[in-house]
Amino acid sequence: MSQIDDLVQQEKANILAETAKAPWKELERFYAQGKLILVCDGLDLVEVAYEFSTDNTDKTQQWIDSGKLLRDFNKQANEFVQSDAKLWCVVIKPWILIQHDKSHVLKE
Repeated sequence: MSQIDDLVQQEKANILAETAKAPWKELERFYAQGKLILVCDGLDLVEVAYEFSTDNTDKTQQWIDSGKLLRDFNKQANEFVQSDAKLWCVVIKPWILIQHDKSHVLKE
């Protein structure tokens, strides 16, 4: 691996270390503020966060254009409320990137 590859892998490891799971009810206010971006299935949350952190607008725009990154996701938000969903999230200011973790549902 080259030094650049090593740096990229280290940055992705740092991002991974910053991810967390959070219940939707703790994220709703950020959705209302327009700060959440839903990362759809098929994309890697850490990879997306890395591209955001490096301002790779070409790549992120491709994902937006293909519907794989969403800022307006009312249908999914309603589903998150109904299922009391727990989501993977990571902050890449000013955004919070989230991805649904279907294997975990919070129980009261």
